[in-house]
Amino acid sequence: MLEYSQGKLEIDLGKARELADRDGAIRLEGKGLPTRILVFHGNDGTYHALTNKCTHIGGRRIDPVAGSQALQCCSVMGSTYSYDGQVVSGPARKPLTAFGVESRNGKLIVSVA
Repeated sequence: MLEYSQGKLEIDLGKARELADRDGAIRLEGKGLPTRILVFHGNDGTYHALTNKCTHIGGRRIDPVAGSQALQCCSVMGSTYSYDGQVVSGPARKPLTAFGVESRNGKLIVSVA
């Protein structure tokens, strides 16, 4: 389903069923990745990739908020972020890191470096 090499993460959309529908997401970590990554099919119809660590406390995971264009920390005061990683509300003060995403030949290419 995915390959990571030289700062590029390649995801086969045919095998990543979670990304078929809007608001779908996959959480990736390990396998040589430099950080936890959230890749999601936004409510805006495009794919996005961000660090999957809330910047508030302890690096908790982030989830898309169904039916909106927001992401939220699943616990500890609910910091909310926009699709580009900017803080919208809550106690977080730093944005999430956003990664470039290209769709090519049925694959997503995420520039992690």
